[in-house]
Amino acid sequence: MDMNSYLSGTLLVIFHSILLSSAAVEPFDLLYDNAIDAFHSGDYENVVRYMEGALSSFAKLRHTKVRCRLKCKDKHRFDADPFSDLKFFDVILRRASCLNDCMENKLGPQSMHKVSEDVIQDFNRRIPYNYLQMAYLKLKELDKAATAAHTYFQANPEHVEMGRNLEQYKNMKGVDSKHFMDREARPHQKAFAEGVKLYEQDQYGEAITFFEEALTQYFKADLECRALCEGPQRFVEQDHVLYRYSLYELISDHYTQVLHCEHECVRDLATRPGRLSPMENYLPLHYDYLQFAFFKESRFQEALACAQSYLLFHAGDEFMTDNVEYYQEVLGHSAAPREDADWYVKRHQQELELLKVGSQNMGVEYTEGNYWSSSGGREDSKRIPSGTDGWMEYVPISEKKNGTITVVQELKEGGPLLYDNVKLIQNSEALNGTQRVLLDDVISEDECTELKSLAHAVTMAGDGYRGKMSPHTPNEKFEGATVLKTLQFGYEGRVSLKSARMFYDVSEKARKIIESYFMLNSTLHFSYTHLVCRTAITGQQDHRNDLSHPIHADNCLLDPEANECWKEPPAYTCRDYSALLYLNGDFEGGEFIFTEMDAKTLTAQVKPRCGRMVGFSSGGENPHGVRAVTKGQRRDFRQMRL
Repeated sequence: MDMNSYLSGTLLVIFHSILLSSAAVEPFDLLYDNAIDAFHSGDYENVVRYMEGALSSFAKLRHTKVRCRLKCKDKHRFDADPFSDLKFFDVILRRASCLNDCMENKLGPQSMHKVSEDVIQDFNRRIPYNYLQMAYLKLKELDKAATAAHTYFQANPEHVEMGRNLEQYKNMKGVDSKHFMDREARPHQKAFAEGVKLYEQDQYGEAITFFEEALTQYFKADLECRALCEGPQRFVEQDHVLYRYSLYELISDHYTQVLHCEHECVRDLATRPGRLSPMENYLPLHYDYLQFAFFKESRFQEALACAQSYLLFHAGDEFMTDNVEYYQEVLGHSAAPREDADWYVKRHQQELELLKVGSQNMGVEYTEGNYWSSSGGREDSKRIPSGTDGWMEYVPISEKKNGTITVVQELKEGGPLLYDNVKLIQNSEALNGTQRVLLDDVISEDECTELKSLAHAVTMAGDGYRGKMSPHTPNEKFEGATVLKTLQFGYEGRVSLKSARMFYDVSEKARKIIESYFMLNSTLHFSYTHLVCRTAITGQQDHRNDLSHPIHADNCLLDPEANECWKEPPAYTCRDYSALLYLNGDFEGGEFIFTEMDAKTLTAQVKPRCGRMVGFSSGGENPHGVRAVTKGQRRDFRQMRL
């Protein structure tokens, strides 16, 4: 089977599996906003109507992009023989025209409106299902609430309260096991998991069926992933007004970024929802499981082809090489790898060569990722006969990586607090962690009162949260203001300049205390200082189990399942220390909490009060969050520093 035949066959499956209406589709971000507005007004029937509509539109838009891009690519092909420049651009222009027509026929006239990255990220993080779960619960539709909760939890396993909600649903009348389903489950991962389950029960024939289905779905998902990469690309730090690249340089830069996205589909398809790291050795493991399952079913020809396929990914692997020799001895002949694996690996290698050239054209260095680490093996100790010594041990159970934490400097604490009135309440040992401190009387009652009045005047809903009124939970309203904004208000006469200056002075005082207490060798500099007010929304606090701010680390992406914290964007990787200074304690809930890296095991809890400050290093050694504010308003300075 050649590449074109393979693509055509797979495209046919996709075209027939995606049935889309020709009616115009309502913008999913508008429906999403309407659903959130309905939630805040207690109109739960419209929450369901709008949110389900948003999810449907989001899925339909994605499916249409995939279908149209693949359809137009198949309809307007490049010739296999050498072709002229005109022929090349003839195909490009006709594909563009085809794509525009296809999208408009399926979705209605296209507009210039762009959905914000924040809304897209909410859908990728499955935030709509959190709203749906609460709305269905209010409407007493417990089966749908359980399904929405389960779907949300699959992508947010660190959300402790949703886990508790699911435990409660299990004991509710009208809810049974079939309702705990993932509405967004990825077919290739679902089939693979089912195959592993049957394999571990020694049901090899049934396992083969699911592993084969998993591969079919994997290659279909790979085509869809690549089609979605063909959208607009960002040219970071390039001024398009002064853009002087030639035609081919411009095409090269854009195509290189598209190709990089396509190359990374390997990682995307191996990553489960809500996880930051892909499953180790994911695609090769399909062939590994299959070769042993075929062996147990005495289907040696197929076992040999799968073993050869595995070696395409891990050439020279000792154990699989021995397996190949055994199968060849039994059969009396050799066999080629499977066509799907052979074509896939060849394309991957060709992409790598093109990426190196394209990256060089852009003036950046390209480093190949470790897409299928050989450390991921079948989680069993089963053996197969060897052609030489009778038995051979198979790959041992892969060891889970231990979470490693890099702390900013040599760990020190206990330095002078610089101000006579400031009191040390708890150090790292008392707070059951590393580089943690709790202080009282950092500011006085009068200063708290003045700053609370300032907060009332300068904070705005969503300020500091990209305009989102409820960025972390729909049950609280978040308002904020930065030092710069407050000083601007002061100079404009909109607030007292003395109060605005106090905001800055208090922030500077907190910085000096943290720097001195942790005995840092270098000076801390402000990265971000934010005056935050969290207000419990009346009527939405009954049976509430969510957090005001989910468990996280400040300078890395917390991966509770892997017990690791990845220091990479979108985390603020440059931040080293953080501090929170509280202005009040006259509210219910809102306790600051530290946990282990599993985001579940509580290690320390701090109840806010006027003048109290908690400081800590910003890495994975200090996962933290905020309990729900269930009554009143919690005010604090949230300070992040280099």
